[in-house]
Amino acid sequence: MFAWSWVLNQSGPTEFVFRVFTPVPEFQALLFLLFLLLYLMILCGNTAIICVVCTHSSLHTPMYFFLSSLSFLEICYTSVVVPLMLSNIFGAQKPIPLAGCGAQMFFFVTLGSTDCFLLAVMAYDRYVAICHPLHYTLIMTQKLCVQMVVGALGLALFLSLQLTALIFTLPFCGHHREINHFLCDVPPVLRLACADTRVHQAVLYVVGILVLTVPFLLICVSYVFITLAILRISSAEGRRRAFSTCSSHLTVVLLQYGCCSLVYLRPRSSTSEDEDRQIALVYTFVTPLLNPLIYTLRNKDVKGALRHVINSKAA
Repeated sequence: MFAWSWVLNQSGPTEFVFRVFTPVPEFQALLFLLFLLLYLMILCGNTAIICVVCTHSSLHTPMYFFLSSLSFLEICYTSVVVPLMLSNIFGAQKPIPLAGCGAQMFFFVTLGSTDCFLLAVMAYDRYVAICHPLHYTLIMTQKLCVQMVVGALGLALFLSLQLTALIFTLPFCGHHREINHFLCDVPPVLRLACADTRVHQAVLYVVGILVLTVPFLLICVSYVFITLAILRISSAEGRRRAFSTCSSHLTVVLLQYGCCSLVYLRPRSSTSEDEDRQIALVYTFVTPLLNPLIYTLRNKDVKGALRHVINSKAA
């Protein structure tokens, strides 16, 4: 509370503006339609997964519970960013209040961090399913699954609150209030501070390690054991099915962690604001869009359930 009240009492600027993508009206219209189309596809794809998992009892398993939770996170995650982004494409730069910028940063970091933790939880689920199949239902109980998701969200909330409050204790220079980004992300906002930010950069790096590096290492360890277990399967069809189940998750992991690491774990001296904005487009649009596509196109159970829903609607 102290941090937020301090922010609201700053003598510096009380508003930020986002840098425009392009001043050309024709390109603005094209970008607006493209981003709107991608956003609607993200909403439809992830909502379809949630509906299918909820309505088909055959999908009431830990793996699909985590998948539907991931889809819900993706909807919230993009909804924090894209509507405001679309409203800023046309016309003059529209200001966002300091408190509004802080709120967007808090929810963006919270949901993004929960996403990363949840991917690690999903890797553990695959590890138990493949390495300990006889004990899977005993270990991955409904209670444990809910606790894992709530724990991931709780840890993300804690880290995001600390980081956001720390960032907004900084004074911001009046002539540097344009954010070279399409959202209030931590690195571009830090660049606007007119104070020493070395401590804040160090905290951001520590949070990045906790959110990105640690879960990624846990995922790697899980997949080492998973690979060893799969290689011991005598049936070629069994090995193929096991690899197919894991490859979808691994594809999403590499895309999500790879892009986020480029933004949050690179030394500041080697980063470019324009590069960060381009990479952010990938984990704002591409990853949430690919999640439902990857998991449905490579998963017979989800494809069958979707087909059943479509056929029942047609009938």
